Amino acid sequence: MDDDAMEKYGNDRPDLRKETGEKFAFTWVTNFPMFEFSETENRFLACHHPFTSPNLEDVQFLHTEKAKVRSRAYDLVLNGNEIGGGSIRIHDSALQADVFKSLGLSEDQANKKFGFLLDALKFAPPHGGLAFGLDRWAMIMAGKDSIRDVIAFPKNKEARDLMMDAPSGVSGEQLGDVGIKIK
Repeated sequence: MDDDAMEKYGNDRPDLRKETGEKFAFTWVTNFPMFEFSETENRFLACHHPFTSPNLEDVQFLHTEKAKVRSRAYDLVLNGNEIGGGSIRIHDSALQADVFKSLGLSEDQANKKFGFLLDALKFAPPHGGLAFGLDRWAMIMAGKDSIRDVIAFPKNKEARDLMMDAPSGVSGEQLGDVGIKIK
């Protein structure tokens, strides 16, 4: 920003180059539980989703001691804030079918719901990923307590964007433009 713009608009941007005095302490959190027991459904459910690979040494417990099965999921944490997360996905159709079975899906149900995936996994290489929350990184580097302080158009507690008045209603014509019918 040139000097005229600085004078006109001000400079309320934090100087992220300054030494904050705060140490950055990174840690990886691993070995999350693969399943959690639902009192409501009286059965085990996938903690995150059923496509995360179980730790291979825990596969033996899929049908006997589900509470012992850990997933190959991971979070990167900075100073107590999760800034990224991901997992190694199941890439073997037999293991994926076994996880579905351990969750109570019959072979027929699994094929009906996820047959496309089970077929595709016959050709899939090992894969996984990690997604970073850049807004969280910015919050920490700027020394703020809330990501709302570093997001241009934050949503409120009701998930509304007050600047855009979103979400908002749409007309029947707009729904027709995108091929949606309300029954």
